[in-house]
Amino acid sequence: MKRQKWWGLALSMLLVYGAVLTGCSGGGSSTKVRIGEVTRSIFYAPQYVALEKGFFKEEGLNVELQTTPGGDKTMTALLSGAIDVALVGSETSIYVYQQGSEDPVINFGQVTQTDGTFLMARDGASAFDWNQLKGKVFLGQRKGGMPQMAGEFTLKKNGIDPQADLELIQNIDFANIASAYASGTGEFVQLFEPQASIFEKEGRGKVVASFGVESGHLPYTVFMTKQSYIDKHDATVQKFTNALYKAQQWVESSSPEDIADAIMPYFKDSDREIVVSSVKRYKEQGSYATDPIVDEAEWNNLLDVMDQAGELKERVTPGTIVNNSFAEKAKQAK
Repeated sequence: MKRQKWWGLALSMLLVYGAVLTGCSGGGSSTKVRIGEVTRSIFYAPQYVALEKGFFKEEGLNVELQTTPGGDKTMTALLSGAIDVALVGSETSIYVYQQGSEDPVINFGQVTQTDGTFLMARDGASAFDWNQLKGKVFLGQRKGGMPQMAGEFTLKKNGIDPQADLELIQNIDFANIASAYASGTGEFVQLFEPQASIFEKEGRGKVVASFGVESGHLPYTVFMTKQSYIDKHDATVQKFTNALYKAQQWVESSSPEDIADAIMPYFKDSDREIVVSSVKRYKEQGSYATDPIVDEAEWNNLLDVMDQAGELKERVTPGTIVNNSFAEKAKQAK
């Protein structure tokens, strides 16, 4: 009898304690949203700001972030329902559409509006000219991905034929490109931050050009979800976009140092000086979108880049797989 009373008292205490925890965390009123990011990158600073500054929580969202390396894996996770929202390049939504999906992937919140890679020269002592790449070994990015397409688009724009004028290497996995260059492969390499800043600090090369500047504005990295998710959870998508816009405005008005401090929890093993340098470089070239809207000019530039790379079956009008209504309402509500 005493044993039964003890268990009854313990159970009551656990229930009360659980209720207190739930009340303190606000769990009873929050909506869970699972994000899959294509990689962990300083390039995605507004996302980490939205998490660290509590902008998602202010909207009543309990956001869980996971990294799903690579566009293919990220899109597979989204289509299978393993995640609710993907942060990945818009080209992936076009690939899904070209395959005839009955549940298309919809772009609803732009995060970055330029390519995020830089051209590094192993010998950057002299003034740079694009003709310096002719006859050289260029360590590029994976074929079919936006970095490689934007890279080739830029080379052609500057009179360089990637297939004829240089030795183009694009069969190395994204995660191994930096180490391949560090081991001596290539006289030029296409790199994201913070790797570019790290190699400059180590004296391995010098950033001589920006593919983001050269290829122009395009919806490079965007939050997207399935149409079926929007149909069922449109209020959640709106709250999500509201939080994103708050973060974008905060990033726009903040210094590289303050942004670096906000996102450092997501880059705990990184040198703060390198993070600041990376953020500064992206801010200076306008890589971070200041609002979530994917405009028509950006979209058409994306199609041009994909078309020139031979990855576009047909020109997909933005209204087909872009929904700016959430972004427009977020801007109005600010």
